[in-house]
Amino acid sequence: MKSPHSITGKKTSMIANYGFNATLTAKPGSGDRLVDLLLNGLNEGSPGASEHCVVYLVARSASDPDIVHVTEGWTSEEDHHRIFAGEAAQAIVAQIGALLAKESEYTDYVPVRGKAAF
Repeated sequence: MKSPHSITGKKTSMIANYGFNATLTAKPGSGDRLVDLLLNGLNEGSPGASEHCVVYLVARSASDPDIVHVTEGWTSEEDHHRIFAGEAAQAIVAQIGALLAKESEYTDYVPVRGKAAF
């Protein structure tokens, strides 16, 4: 378990100052593959593994397995755009795009406070 303290012993925290929700609709029967690709975004070297990504949640619609929701929280909008301009992120985005039945819907927000535990 990682400590919330830096090597100097001072408490550190990363706060989400920028975030968004995305609703992605996969082509019929492609929801599982879409979820798998989105979860690959948490692998080392991928966007969700960045220290600047402090929230990365993938969820499915309860009524349609081909509708997937992603919630992301980033230290800043600039950090998000910088990370997503990278090669690893663009590779994932291209693979995801091939699975989509329509354009994704986005809602941006400014996080206030909350909790997630898995």
